[in-house]
Amino acid sequence: MKITRMTVFHVDLPLEHPYWLSGGRLKFEVLDATLVKIETDAGLTGWGEGTPWGHTYVPAHGPGIRAGIETMAPFIMGLDPRRVLDVERAMDMALPGHLYAKSPIDMACWDIAGQATGLPIADLMGGGSRAPRPIASSVGAKTVNETRGVIDRYRKRGYIAHSVKIGGDIDRDIARIRDVESIRNPGEIVLYDVNRGWTRQQALRVMSSVEDLNVMFEQPCETLDDIAAIAGKHASPVSIDESLVTLQDAARIARDGLAEVFGIKLNRVGGLTKAARMRDIALAHGIDMFVMATGGSVLADTEALHLAATIPDANCLAVWACQDMLTVDIAGGRGPRNRDGHLHLPETPGLGVHPDEDALGHPVAVYS
Repeated sequence: MKITRMTVFHVDLPLEHPYWLSGGRLKFEVLDATLVKIETDAGLTGWGEGTPWGHTYVPAHGPGIRAGIETMAPFIMGLDPRRVLDVERAMDMALPGHLYAKSPIDMACWDIAGQATGLPIADLMGGGSRAPRPIASSVGAKTVNETRGVIDRYRKRGYIAHSVKIGGDIDRDIARIRDVESIRNPGEIVLYDVNRGWTRQQALRVMSSVEDLNVMFEQPCETLDDIAAIAGKHASPVSIDESLVTLQDAARIARDGLAEVFGIKLNRVGGLTKAARMRDIALAHGIDMFVMATGGSVLADTEALHLAATIPDANCLAVWACQDMLTVDIAGGRGPRNRDGHLHLPETPGLGVHPDEDALGHPVAVYS
């Protein structure tokens, strides 16, 4: 089997509500999505998606994905998409770094490999738990009352997991944490996501102030060095997200005991192939996981669900899905959807969902 054609689409995905990151530092209303269709000489077609969370969140942006694909395309044509390691190496040779540009191609190849074997991607990867995964909401940084309103909106949709964005104002952060904990339901999973919004002293002041609540923080500081510097000075569990990009990052976090949880974002780390190695490092070191698409449609959510299904149920805390935050649906209601706050693994071979191509508009590039 060989890759014979690759078609690239650019789609804007408007958000239902404007989104503020921690401390109100960043606000955006539309996601820039890149959809990739890979065709083969065997008649199988795979789809991939790359949707960064805005242009200013981390070093990833929509136009960069499309530029990266243009650079890598000549090295990918003619390869067997079922041999995902060959495709991975070809992309890494053609374009060092730029992992987010490689993720949609990796996804599409896994989609084809699953179809070729008649298995969902998770089963092909050797996992495939059918336990429904809780979906984590994303609660943008707001006032105490507004935070309550957003959490209530997600609870009405069945959500039992919430990622509450904090950072930027320590007094406000302490007040919001204490308020959310005061209304937290039994069994709810709450992660306080700082998105790198604290300095070292700010992190220690907030984390020390709420130690009695035993809450979990994600990415409290900018870098791994910052997180390492405060690691022995607080008692709070930590999840690392933005600083978990490469396998070397995962190895350092595990070796040095910098976090109790990995927040694996598939687009940021380069797709399923690379993310699976991070999963294994986490499991080998007793580190639990959240699995997330960085952003995007039901295609990106489904990819994250496949990886989550390869993680033992006790070690996968939740998946983060973006589909409930969007005002458009490029897949006509197909694929895993919110059912009482959970996603269920599709039984369809491959990814399990493809977009309506006529909803994507004209291609921005075709390689053959």
